[in-house]
Amino acid sequence: MSPLQFIWFLLIGVLFAGFFFLEGFDYGVGMATKTLARNEQEKNQLIATIGPVWDGNEVWLITAGGAMFASFPFWYSALFSGYYLILFLILVGLIIRGVSFEFRAKSPTSKQGVWGATLVLGSFLVPFFFGVMFISMIQGMPLDAKGNMTATFFNYINLFSIVGGVAVVLMSYLHGLNYIALKTTGPVRERAKLQAGKLYWVLYAGLVVFAILLYLQTDFFKLHFTATLAWVVLIVLLTVAAHAAVMKGKELPAFLASGLTFVALVGLLFNGLFPRVMISSISSKYDLLISTASSSPYTLKVMTIVVCVFLPFVLAYIGWTYYIFHKRISHRPESQTGY
Repeated sequence: MSPLQFIWFLLIGVLFAGFFFLEGFDYGVGMATKTLARNEQEKNQLIATIGPVWDGNEVWLITAGGAMFASFPFWYSALFSGYYLILFLILVGLIIRGVSFEFRAKSPTSKQGVWGATLVLGSFLVPFFFGVMFISMIQGMPLDAKGNMTATFFNYINLFSIVGGVAVVLMSYLHGLNYIALKTTGPVRERAKLQAGKLYWVLYAGLVVFAILLYLQTDFFKLHFTATLAWVVLIVLLTVAAHAAVMKGKELPAFLASGLTFVALVGLLFNGLFPRVMISSISSKYDLLISTASSSPYTLKVMTIVVCVFLPFVLAYIGWTYYIFHKRISHRPESQTGY
């Protein structure tokens, strides 16, 4: 494995971590329009918190997919062909969620409920099926010598993958509640903090089940015992830190801790995969490795130069966007939002 191959494997992990950190709270806010808001005005208030940033956050996912295609084409082909239906459902969730913002704002009052429902449904589908995809992937899939996947329904949908999907949904929802507490004023802010304080106890139970299944159904502890244990402990500590911050009313630390929990989860998955990118349940000799799944050294070199040139501008733009829209969204019954 060359240094550039390792760097690009690491970079793809960073892109997915950034996606879940930023887009995770978007999905949580979308679900909260059903579970937290009590009237249309509060729904408008919640949607206004993510209106200026939600589409920019999704760029991290597009960039992760593009980087995978360019740097690890064999990983890209195995993943996207093997998980075609799962990724199709994710795409459906992204589409119905995206159009719901505009259609809800421009529809008559009697039709807004339909687009509000698509917002909630899309916000649930995307994190759930991402959880299903990544967890089933680390369990190992029936990958043959040519990189073709011949999976059945239960390879995708099983106890561990469902637990993973539910865990990602719950983490997204809690991340969204912490973001709402950070970005709003009025009753919805207080309800968000109260609800988050209770739901963290549910997440603790979920993490215990997740850790047990991770030990029983993957080879992570066998291959990388110390590193895997460290990542699991870090996830637990960040969850406890987020919960403690919520209980103390420290909204920014709670939001950062819940976001970093996603980062630690991605770190756990990529650490366990290393030095593989896909795990074969047929035979370990069919595993897709970083060293064999990547593009040519010249391609990786050119891509690295491009990233070094343009990445600072992209990060500066994202930072500026969040700075411009950093103020809280007030609770005003007469207010309306364009999102």
